[in-house]
Order: sequence, then C-alpha cells, then structure tokens
Amino acid sequence: MAILTTTLAEHSVAVVTLDVPGEPVNTFNLSHTDELWGALERLGQDSSVRAVVIRSGKPDSFIAGADINQFVAFSSAADAEAASRAGHAFLDKVERFPKPIVTAIHGACLGLGLELALATSYRIATDHPKTQLGLPEVQLGILPGSGGSNRLPKLIGVRAALDIILAGKSERAPKALRLGLIDELVPESILLDTAVAAADRLARGTRPKRVPGGKGLAAAILDRTALGRRLVYRTARKQVMSRTKGHYPAPLAALDVVRAAVEQGPSVGYPLEAREFGRLAVTPVSRELVRIFFATTALKKDDGVPPGSASPREVRRLGVIGSGFMGAGIAGTAIVTAKVDVRLKDAELARVGKGISAALGIPRRQLERKRISRYEFERLAALVSGGVDNRGFEACDLVIEAVFEDLNVKRAVLADLEPVLPRHAIFASNTSTIPIARIAEHAERPENVVGMHFFSPVDRMPLLEVIPTERTSPETIATAVRFGKKMGKTVIVVADTPGFWVNRILSPYFVEAGHLVMEGVPVETIDRIMVQYGFPVGPVALLDEVGIDVAAKGGVVMREAFGDRLAPAAAIGRMVDAKRLGRKAGKGFYRYDDGKKSDPDSEMYRLLGVTPLASVDEEEIRRRLVYPLLNEAGRAFGEGVVRSPRDGDIGAIFGIGYPPFLGGPLRTIDAIGPAQVVETLEGLASRHGPRFTPADTLVALARAGARYYPD
Repeated sequence: MAILTTTLAEHSVAVVTLDVPGEPVNTFNLSHTDELWGALERLGQDSSVRAVVIRSGKPDSFIAGADINQFVAFSSAADAEAASRAGHAFLDKVERFPKPIVTAIHGACLGLGLELALATSYRIATDHPKTQLGLPEVQLGILPGSGGSNRLPKLIGVRAALDIILAGKSERAPKALRLGLIDELVPESILLDTAVAAADRLARGTRPKRVPGGKGLAAAILDRTALGRRLVYRTARKQVMSRTKGHYPAPLAALDVVRAAVEQGPSVGYPLEAREFGRLAVTPVSRELVRIFFATTALKKDDGVPPGSASPREVRRLGVIGSGFMGAGIAGTAIVTAKVDVRLKDAELARVGKGISAALGIPRRQLERKRISRYEFERLAALVSGGVDNRGFEACDLVIEAVFEDLNVKRAVLADLEPVLPRHAIFASNTSTIPIARIAEHAERPENVVGMHFFSPVDRMPLLEVIPTERTSPETIATAVRFGKKMGKTVIVVADTPGFWVNRILSPYFVEAGHLVMEGVPVETIDRIMVQYGFPVGPVALLDEVGIDVAAKGGVVMREAFGDRLAPAAAIGRMVDAKRLGRKAGKGFYRYDDGKKSDPDSEMYRLLGVTPLASVDEEEIRRRLVYPLLNEAGRAFGEGVVRSPRDGDIGAIFGIGYPPFLGGPLRTIDAIGPAQVVETLEGLASRHGPRFTPADTLVALARAGARYYPD
C-alpha cells in the first residue's frame, strides 16, 4: 500500500510526501522504509531531478517513530539486531544519496523519524509548538537503533546528544535550532517553499557550516577534546545511576554506544548499536515498558463508557471551587493544556487573588523556560478570573470542587451551586477518599455528579481518576474523561469506593511505613530501601509531601471502611498533634530548609518515643512494604474497583510512581506468581499480625493457577 506521493516543484526539486494510510500519524516499519528507498532510488536516476524534499502528509506530525508493533514481534535478540542492521543499511543509503535531500519537519519528529532526518543533507522545522524532535527510545527500554546513537553526537556534540538520548528527551524546534539539530526555523506557512529553496541552494553546491557542540570554551574543551569527553562520559554515567538506580539498562548501553561511536568511529559504533539494540529489545524491562506504551495508547482512545453509548460534551468554560494548592493547580493546568476560560471561587478575595497568582505560575514557568512567548502568556492569563460569589458559574460546562476534605462542606458547595449551573453542567469533586455517592446524596441532578481525582502537583502528575456513581450518566462520564485527556492526563475510570484505586492500594503502604517508624527503623532507611526497589521517593518522604494531616484524615476514612488493617500507625496521630505536618509546615518526619528536604532530626524520634535502630533486616522491610500494596491491589481488583488489570497497573505507575520496569502491582503478582505472593503474605502475617492476611481473591487466584494477564 502506497505511503508516499512525489511531485516536482520549481528548480527541478522533487517533493516526496509521506502519508501512511489509515493512521493519524506516520509510524514506519521495514516495508515503509523499502518503499521510501524505492522512490528515492528512482529520483536518483532521474536526470530532471536535482534535489529532493521529504515532508509529511499528516497535519501535525512528521514521523512519530518506528511501528512499535514490530518490537513485539521480535522473538530473539538476533531478530532485533537484524532489524537494527536493516535500519542502518537503509539510512546509510539515504546519507550517501547522490543528490541533496532536505527534510521539511512539522510536528513530531521522533525516533526513526529523527534518525531519517539526521541522515539527510539539511533539516528545516516549523516554529509551531507541536514540532518536537527527539529520540525517546530509552523510554521503551531500548536505544536509538537506526544510527541515531552514532549520528546525533557527530552533528551536535557529545553533551547535547547524551542529554537527548539518555533521558529520551524531545526538544522544541527553537532549541533544536540552537543545538544545531536543525538548520532553519520557519513558520509553517512557508515550510515547503523554504525547503525547496534550500534544496536548490544545496544542488548548486552550497554547504551548511556546522560546528558540533557549538561555539564557546565549554564546547571546545568538553566536546572537542578527549579529556573533556571523558569527563562528560563519567558525569553522565553518575547521573544515569542516580536517576535509575541501575533498574533500566538502556541508558547505560546508549552511553556505551555513543562513546564507542565518537572515540572509535562508525566501524565500531554501528555494530555495537545493533548488538545493544538487539539485547535490550528482548529484556523484561523493555517488554514491560512497551506494554505500558500500548496501555496508555489504548486509554487515549477510551472515553470510559462502551463505544457508541454516549457522546462527550464540549467543555468551554470551567469553574473551580477552592483556590488553594489543588484548585489553583487545576485552574492553571486547564488554561495551559485545554485553553478554556476558568472561573475561580473562594470565601475571601485575598485567597482568590493568591489562587489566580498560583494558577498563572504554571504558564509563567513555561514563559521563563521560553516554551511560550510573552504574547501567549498574556493570552493564557486572560482566561482566568475569580470572585467570592457565583457570578460567572451560570455559563460553566464543568465545575470542579477542590475544597476541604469534609463531606458536609462538599455537600454544601454542591447545594449552593446547583441552582446556578446550567442543567447540562457537570459537578465534579476532587476528593481523594470520600465516596462520590455520599456527596451526591441530596443532589437535584445526580446524573451530573462525578468524581475527578487529580494528583498533586496537578501540572506534573499525569494521572486522573474519574469516579462515577451508580446514578452518573454515561454522557457525564465520557465528558469528564475526555476533558481530563484534554488536560493532558492519563485517565482511568474507577469504582466509587473509599480511596478509589490509587489511595486504596497506597493506604497499607503508608500504614506499614508508620509501623516501621514506631519500631525504630530510621526513616531514611525506609525510604532508601523503597527507592532502591524502584519508587521515585520512599513512603515516609511521600507522607511529608502529601501532608501528614491529609494522610491522617484519609486514614480515618479508610479505617471506617475497611477496618483495623488500614488503621494508621500511632506515629501519624502524634505527628499531627505536634503540628509536624510535612513539607508545608517546614517539618514532618524530615526537616525542610527553605522548602528543601534536610535530614530527620532527633526531635521527631523523641516525640514518637522511639530510638533509631543501628541495624535492620532490609529484605524484611522491603517485603513488609511491598506485599501489603500487592495484597490490596489484588483485593481491590477482585472487588471491581478498576475495570481491567491494565487500568489498575497504569493507575499505580502514574499515580504513586510504582516502578514502571515492574509493569505495575498486578503484573508484579503475575511475575512472582500468585501462590508465592500468598505464601509470603502468610509468613508476614505469622510474624507481624493479621493486617498481612492474604486477600480472598488472591488466594482464589493462586488456587486456580490463574493470572491477571493470561498472555
């Protein structure tokens, strides 16, 4: 099936337009590269063609990368290595093409798309925000396998190349120009004309001047001397290990490939790239990261209701009740991502003003990082307004309540607003633990009430839980899900039970951390063990971030709903009584100096009446923290809190930072084996008490020899 068309522009420049049929973006497989080379080969032999321009026929995408489905098909490292070598052969022919090739880039130019562009003579990109260039392969547990690890450092220098490759980063076009990744930056309206003109210049013998690594003393030393590069490699390795704790092999392998390519040349760099790509593509880490990619892609197409059962309504105006940290975060994220008008309400004008200022801090940070212009910032700022009454809410399509975590307060907000809102308007609660049905108990239009549980900080945390009640309409669910995705969130629909999914499975993790502290396990030891396991932060540091008072309130709800196994440890209540509430109070389990976490102090231990232990059984601590979380995930899934194992695992990864390389708690249970998980829990229960008793659903799974994922 044809993916391209060729036309002849002025100056005898051929324009090749890439357009994979039936797909929203271009993703390439081996048949596509064969077809593209066939077209280029014909143009190379055509004496009427002096140069070539390659562009995309998709509206906002150049090439989004290789077809990920081909990774799943690799049955061995040899298969993956062969695919890498085929990519090398294709792009080597592109690089050696006898006529100049100019790449005209608009939209995403990622992975294989950028590797193709790197092999061409000249690159021009649009200044549109959707134009981004990058090599995100390490996010799938692999490395750039079609020459990117070799060509990128040669073009832009070792430092800039490692910055992109090791983190899987994408750069916007203006920065790509500064790095030397592209040669020209133009408005979309003149992209093709500029590319044709550049192709004509190149055909006449003009060659671009490029200095890898850029100008300046730092580039001269660090990019262009062997001693400087050794320092760069050593620093990069330390940074990778600090970030990944060795759980992700791809960045370290990519670093080795880049070093070999730069120091020993292509005869060593390309074969090593192929071998490492082959090895990485079949590792368990890569398999899990690819599964996560497919899961998140599927969720982007999922409106939370059966296909065709409801049409989402458009949200043009958003109301937010409560202008504190969460409310302001929701408002600021909404104006930046969804570009909707937002009306804030709070009890005092001073709080409203503070909330608007905090909301505008989100686009202001983008302005400071040069991701948006001053004009764009002013346009976004004009979208936010606020007050102490209900004026403006009569035009809202969606209102999100983000007030104090108290059932009566939330009911009062709903009762106050319902007479003002349009009949179609949705009322959403941002509660983290209170069942939505209890909030909607006296609602006039319960079909319009839903939960939308954002995570803090809203602008950075990727997950949103949408929580319908039995009376919530399908249209309301679909609208909430669609708007959440418009805000840039990965959205899962969860059942209306206390704690929903994320806080439900997080509760026993927090509970056990509290017990360990009361037993004298040093808080930094607890956190270090779980960071080594793969979490971004440990449970004690996370309690400080969430707010120990917030955790205490949630603990009351969870204990009332599920009994003593989720009762908070005594440490939580004592910390709240002493007003050691975490980062926001400047002290919690840790001290905070100007908002930055410092060491635990002896005052906290004296308050709790414990003496820190000099030595501990770290493996037992890890089991005591991980297995209750796995147990609760199995229990909650068995109760139908999430619709599928996919939703449960994505919720845990994006909501609490569960280690992605493990695939999520339900994947972890499958990997360990349900029977082994049950056996470990029974051992913990015998040593530490009935809160470790295995969930009935997990026991049944083990007895049946079943798994959450049959594949």
